[in-house]
Amino acid sequence: MIRRSILAAGSACGALLIATAAQAQVAGDAARGDQPVDIGELIITATRFEAPRSTVPATIQVIDEEAIQSQTALGFSAVETVSNLVPSFSPTRQKLSGFGETLRGRSPLYLVDGVPQSTPLRDDSRDGFTIDPFFIDKVEVVFGANAIQGIGATGGVINYVTAPTPKETEGFTGRVLAQASADPDRFGDSTGWKTAAHVGRDFGQWDFVAGAAYEARGAYYDADERRIGFDGAQGELQDSKSWSLFGKAGVDLTDLRRVEVMVNHFELEADNDYVTVNGSRATGLTTTAVRGRTPGLPTVNDVTSAAVTYRDRGLFGGVLTLQAYAHDYEGVFGGGTFADFQDPRIAPVGTLFDQSANNSEKQGFKIDYERGIAALPGFRMLVGLDGLRDKTFQALALTGRFWVPETTYKSLSPFLQLRQSALEGRLNLSAGVRRENATLEVDDYTTLYAYGPRQVAGGEPSFKETLYNVGATFEVMDGLTAYASYAQGFTMPDVGRVLRAINTPGRDVDTYLDVTPVVSDNVELGLDYGSGPLQAQAAWFRSTSDRGSLLVLNAGGNFEVQRQRTEVEGIELSARFAATDWLTIGGAYAHLEGRTDSNGDGSVDRDLNGANIAPDRLLLYAEVTRGDWSGRLQAQQFYGRDFEGEVALNSFEGYGLVDAVVAWKAPAATLTLGVQNLLDEQYVTYFSDTQGPTDNARYFAGRGRTLAVGVTRDF
Repeated sequence: MIRRSILAAGSACGALLIATAAQAQVAGDAARGDQPVDIGELIITATRFEAPRSTVPATIQVIDEEAIQSQTALGFSAVETVSNLVPSFSPTRQKLSGFGETLRGRSPLYLVDGVPQSTPLRDDSRDGFTIDPFFIDKVEVVFGANAIQGIGATGGVINYVTAPTPKETEGFTGRVLAQASADPDRFGDSTGWKTAAHVGRDFGQWDFVAGAAYEARGAYYDADERRIGFDGAQGELQDSKSWSLFGKAGVDLTDLRRVEVMVNHFELEADNDYVTVNGSRATGLTTTAVRGRTPGLPTVNDVTSAAVTYRDRGLFGGVLTLQAYAHDYEGVFGGGTFADFQDPRIAPVGTLFDQSANNSEKQGFKIDYERGIAALPGFRMLVGLDGLRDKTFQALALTGRFWVPETTYKSLSPFLQLRQSALEGRLNLSAGVRRENATLEVDDYTTLYAYGPRQVAGGEPSFKETLYNVGATFEVMDGLTAYASYAQGFTMPDVGRVLRAINTPGRDVDTYLDVTPVVSDNVELGLDYGSGPLQAQAAWFRSTSDRGSLLVLNAGGNFEVQRQRTEVEGIELSARFAATDWLTIGGAYAHLEGRTDSNGDGSVDRDLNGANIAPDRLLLYAEVTRGDWSGRLQAQQFYGRDFEGEVALNSFEGYGLVDAVVAWKAPAATLTLGVQNLLDEQYVTYFSDTQGPTDNARYFAGRGRTLAVGVTRDF
């Protein structure tokens, strides 16, 4: 199947390259920006090794500032920007929750300037919404399992790199944005607006940038002009408000030594102005909503990240980087009279309304030291040590009960990464090892009444895991680089789901809780080409996990995590061609296959479903720049898929979307007009279409045609 897909996709891409002078990755897959660049010279910070892109044996995509601005001019969030431009990333749910959104069939690790945003002990899948895209300078996507950033990157790394401080400028510089969006047929409650600004200055020895953003979102409508239903439990983007503060300041102690501080605060809160009305999967009627007051507290994402980084570029001939960081997160979920929350000691069964709040407090540090050895030309080594303390608990906000007890994850992880350049830089070899030493601390606790209640003895289970990587890149000819790699990544199983649901007596954490990490092994082969107007990339990968972490819908309608062997295989193709000095065209294609071992016999026997793997996708785009005018037309086709082992109602029908954005650079400001879903396609979102065949409350359509008008001024 993979071979047939490679041949089919290769033939299609080849024909399009000849007929239309190219296809390229939407907003930067091999690289990245609107103008041709030397992909070999790009420096990728997410790998922690200061090395050109051409020496890194992995698929890497950089979504640059212009591409981010183009997508946000359409009204897309940071997560939607990544999803739209990375073909092996799942289509978003268009909700606050990213539950089920994967990269190459596994969970990505989100970072903000290297600070992890995840909550692996009680994974609530909101880690993509922790920063306003206005403050993102670029997004680095490192595909495939890796452990260079520690826990969580079984599918890859998505690093949001924030706006840099200005350098060598006179006076203040900055940007101001005002934007409004609405369904053109439903002005009124569909209208949303946003305003944002940041300002900075270089004072010589020190510099800074600081800003604020505020956004009010209206209700969403589908192409049939029906209001889209609300996910009351997991949280919504529509009918919400968010505000964000961002600041970064640096001091140059000497020409080679610098200290930099970054702080980011992001808060999103629902307005609770609508009540969901169930749809009907049997008749194809999607879930909708009517005006009304949602009971309980509003759903919230409240996040603060901070980091202090010191870099010394002259320490014994090498580069020392020290980073200390903190991350404070609270996610409030919607409420209900759910069976798990009932307790007759508080209220009659069936009447007790409550809602949960997930809390995570992280502190950590990273120590990197990179240098060469004079006696070994072309040799570089990176040695480091990572420390992490993550305290997580899930409380019931209205009654003060603990659903998931306070759980603390502590790890201390040394690592070593080696690189050797040979043949005048044409051949680059790399190898690395990381030793993860982790302990989970849980005190004695009592489960909720619905589970017994049960007294559970605490404990301190621990694990040690050694993770490896090895790879090579080779410049076959000018502009063409081949690479191969093997890398391991790991994460924790969602222990919070296990701890909160213990319903048998006599359990203790040390013997009951399986903290064996989910280790993914990723093998990859690829080609990168960049010469003149053409950039192209092709990659094949295979990812396996003997004891994977699979999302499975149980009989009660809730997802639980099961430890099953999983195998994912796929291809990714992309190209970008500057046909003229004013026209660039391109596209990308991804094909994924995933299987799992459902009966525990060691052999995979059924397909991964839509909660665990993305559909095949084709992306195409064209960009035009003429004088003060520029525009982008992008289209994506998600191909239908059946899932062996799943019910027929969970098959995916597939759909196609077209977006367009036009910008005019006027003398005083830049004006933009963006149109999401230009052709007003009616569709059911991927996650809704492939899950819950009897769940009529979460049968959600996607957004219909939506206009966004913006004004931006740089100074």
